[in-house]
Amino acid sequence: MNKTLDCIEMEIFVAPDGDDGGPGDRAKPFRTLARARDAIRELKRTARLTGAVTVWLRGGRYPLAEPLLFTPEDSAPVTFAAWPGETPVIDGGEPLTGWQATTLNGKDAWVASVTGHFRSLFVNGRRALRPRLPKEGLYWIEDAPGVDPKDTFSKTKIQAFRARAGDFAQWRNLTDVEVVVLHFWIEERFPVADYDEATRLVGVRRRNALAFLDDVGDRFPKYYVENVGEALTEPGEWYLDRPAGLVYYLPLPGEDLAGTTFTVPRLTQLLTLKGDPDKGRHVEFLNFRGLTFAHTDWFQPGQDGDATGSYQAAQHIGGVIEMEGAQHCAFEDCRIAHTGWYAMDVKDGCTSLRIVGNELADLGAGGIKVNGADAHGPLCRRTGGLRITDNHLHDGGQVFHAGVGILTQHSGDNVIAHNHIHDFHYTGISVGWVWGWAENVSKNNRIVKNHIHDIGKGWLNDMGGIYTLGVQPGTIIRGNLIHDIRKCNYGGWAIYNDEGSSYMVVEKNVCYRTSSHAYHQHYGWENIIRNNIFAFCDDGQAGLSRATCCDKLSFTLERNILLSNGQPFFWGGYWGFFHLRNYRSDLNLFWDISGQPFTCREADGKYRTTGTFTLDQWRGFGYDTHSAIADPRCRDPLHNDFTLAPDSPALALGFEPIDLSDVGPRTAEKRDAEPGA
Repeated sequence: MNKTLDCIEMEIFVAPDGDDGGPGDRAKPFRTLARARDAIRELKRTARLTGAVTVWLRGGRYPLAEPLLFTPEDSAPVTFAAWPGETPVIDGGEPLTGWQATTLNGKDAWVASVTGHFRSLFVNGRRALRPRLPKEGLYWIEDAPGVDPKDTFSKTKIQAFRARAGDFAQWRNLTDVEVVVLHFWIEERFPVADYDEATRLVGVRRRNALAFLDDVGDRFPKYYVENVGEALTEPGEWYLDRPAGLVYYLPLPGEDLAGTTFTVPRLTQLLTLKGDPDKGRHVEFLNFRGLTFAHTDWFQPGQDGDATGSYQAAQHIGGVIEMEGAQHCAFEDCRIAHTGWYAMDVKDGCTSLRIVGNELADLGAGGIKVNGADAHGPLCRRTGGLRITDNHLHDGGQVFHAGVGILTQHSGDNVIAHNHIHDFHYTGISVGWVWGWAENVSKNNRIVKNHIHDIGKGWLNDMGGIYTLGVQPGTIIRGNLIHDIRKCNYGGWAIYNDEGSSYMVVEKNVCYRTSSHAYHQHYGWENIIRNNIFAFCDDGQAGLSRATCCDKLSFTLERNILLSNGQPFFWGGYWGFFHLRNYRSDLNLFWDISGQPFTCREADGKYRTTGTFTLDQWRGFGYDTHSAIADPRCRDPLHNDFTLAPDSPALALGFEPIDLSDVGPRTAEKRDAEPGA
């Protein structure tokens, strides 16, 4: 091995034009990361690894034929880092060339010959879309044989549905078409089996996971169809005619054949850290810094006939980077983009990981998915103690719309802080995976100073900017800025303590402009909701449902500012009735900038208003006897500035001003500081 590799401060170099037969030094670098990995294995085997190693990657593209695998034998203080000022790209795709001008569906198009099957195409660094119908909005299913539209909890598994007249056709390559149903809190992808024009019955090759219904209104669900060749009509769309071995693309204005690059993904995963926690063998001390991981495809897990992959939070979808049994490893300042699945999948037996300062963008599912053994599983498979901070996660759920920005299921003692999360179709941050009162390993999580916005977009339901499940003592939700959460039918909340969420502290958050409530509790015990600003939410500023499931106080709401612009302040429904007095509310400040009087509202299980209450009636239930109705004197609340004037009446109630100056990602030199209060 060359002299460089024998030094205490070891360096290995890799470059796209390198040679894996060379020494791997700066003058003659290796060509692949796999060769650098194997060189370090050899150093360990021959007892010549005398210190930390930095593997420098020069800028350029590093194509992979298979995912790069690290096992316990690779454990060593090794950093794979981008050479300063350069961008190395770990690439799961390959360039597609040979395009020619043609016409298709009466449109100017480009065409190229291809082999194999792929579901994604990236053009000039962006995800091109497969043609879909309708071009805007969604279709509604007319009927589904055997399904009662009034049975919200129907377990009937469909094999076909009836389309409305004019919505479906006998398209070519029909079995390559997919029906994407949006209902409840998931999307469901159904490959088409056949279509009967006489009956308008669409046969599908998957079964449904949830009741084949819309979630509100005693009706069948809505859907769109994707990958319809006859619908290739809009610039920027593409279509793979698989039987013919041809791919078509409609160019955007300004694009030309000579200057346009096409990338076809060939892999679904790029990097795996694979330990064996059952045997106490872990992958340790590996660090990845400044690298870009890009261009992966997708498929839906499972086989025809099942519903795998159609679950809450797209939890069965894997990750482009996958870890199991990894400890003391880090991903910092990396970029993961143009994926078909989750960007990262942290699985059983992972502890003490740093996922810090990364950008995760254009994601087929969500950003970071974390899971481990539950309370009944083996201790060696518990996952926790992760630091997930200062990341920018955006434009997710491109394929699996239920993907979450950061999803931690059975995992505790994590710090999830200073992240910027936006433009997902479901939840921003989801913590916990136990419904109700069962023992839960998801506890002592700190969710602090995250900026979360533009979530939901009106596609799905029952979501939150921050969403929790189960009994979680020690979990703190503090100092987050959450806004613009949009539901489809119901449940677009900023902070959503869902079933069984208990013993949490929710404080110093600013939440505004949601289509449901700023804060919502769906039965739980003894949560503390204090010193928050909740403002301008369509269905009300705070709400409680299914309070009858609780035999303890659901939450205490105190020293908060609740602002309205003609909306109610409190909402109770789905057995969350005010007269039950399942929560305590006092020392709050209320103000309706529209001049409307204080109101609270109750609703039924379909979210239809059943009663409206005045301030006197509200206080008659025993709520807010020491609260104030007064202008909090925010600087410019309608333009999102909730800074309080020095003489704000909220201060007399004990409200502490909220500092949002450091919300979201911090500069590199501040990332190791404890998240701000």
